[in-house]
Amino acid sequence: MKTITSRNTQDFAPPADGRHDFNFIAGRWLVSNKRLVKRLQGCTEWENLEGFQDGALLLDGLGNMNDLVLEGQKTTGMALRFFNPHTRQWSIYWVNHGDGVMHPPVSGTFAKGVGRFEGPGAHEGRAIRVRTLWSDITPRSARCEKAFSEDGGRHWETNSVLTLTRPVYHPASC
Repeated sequence: MKTITSRNTQDFAPPADGRHDFNFIAGRWLVSNKRLVKRLQGCTEWENLEGFQDGALLLDGLGNMNDLVLEGQKTTGMALRFFNPHTRQWSIYWVNHGDGVMHPPVSGTFAKGVGRFEGPGAHEGRAIRVRTLWSDITPRSARCEKAFSEDGGRHWETNSVLTLTRPVYHPASC
């Protein structure tokens, strides 16, 4: 007769390679978006837009997506993120509602609670570097900053700051 023994619980622990770093994105978030009116023009005027985003995990945590809707607009844009277990890096793709084009990805990792992702991009026909920083991540909040650089990453202009907050649902009283 064979004896069946339980396996060590470590055998069932999820990989600690970074593939779950974006799991927080799943579900509904309220979004406050502070963004520059004009980018890479020395502008100091900011506008504030409110909205929401819905996120979902894909491919058993190797990917996720979210769509972002801001004040009075249909979907403003969509982010797709995929984790490469070989390089242990995330690639983030953005699709803008204005042109429907999937932009080149920014890639990177999380370290000490901050996700840093960089890659090539374009702004008004000029080649630039794009950086996205994720920080202040808790079960109820997160922060995402987007910045552009025209000099290969020596100087950055932050042009968008998203503050995400989980909505609070109150049970209906009887």
